[in-house]
Amino acid sequence: MVYLCPMNFLAHAYLSFNDPDILAGNMISDFVKGKKQYTYPARIQKGIRLHRLIDTFTDTHECTKEIKKFFQPAYGLYAGAFTDIVYDYFLANDKNEFASGMVLEEFTKLAYVQLQQNMYVLPESFQHMFPYMREHNWLYNYRQTSGIMKSFNGMSQRAKYITESATAYSIFNNNISAMQPLYEEYFPMLKHYAFSCLQDLLQND
Repeated sequence: MVYLCPMNFLAHAYLSFNDPDILAGNMISDFVKGKKQYTYPARIQKGIRLHRLIDTFTDTHECTKEIKKFFQPAYGLYAGAFTDIVYDYFLANDKNEFASGMVLEEFTKLAYVQLQQNMYVLPESFQHMFPYMREHNWLYNYRQTSGIMKSFNGMSQRAKYITESATAYSIFNNNISAMQPLYEEYFPMLKHYAFSCLQDLLQND
């Protein structure tokens, strides 16, 4: 099976703040349902909870709601999923966070090494996907519009009620300049919020 990049991994990796266990939990959260989260080591559980706090902040933010409006006429409730991927494109190209493509490349290499360290405890579905993520360097490829196209396509193949992603890619390309200021307003607030949440999680053992 060939996996296509289906979701927004870069922000969750970056907002793990270089902690391998938090990274593991943050990256697997969507693969862990219900009480299964409590079967993981305590620090990985904190990463799972951090992922969900990030998602809630993002979903309810006014900038997210504005970007979703571009996708909603064609994709309805899936507009949020496309918006998440768009955010990763802007993050990958954000010189305030990654000064160059080389800095992003080094970050992605370290993230893959850190994930590999915890691979033995991670969900089987994530373990199966991870070699494709690393081989095709999904985290870096959010930097390229071609990577966003593949990510959109991967999501359309996974989503039950999406039959194509070409329209979403066209919407993205035609509205990048309108979406970018919204990302620039949103992301510094998200980063501050995520860091604060992580400190609270780590202090409440």
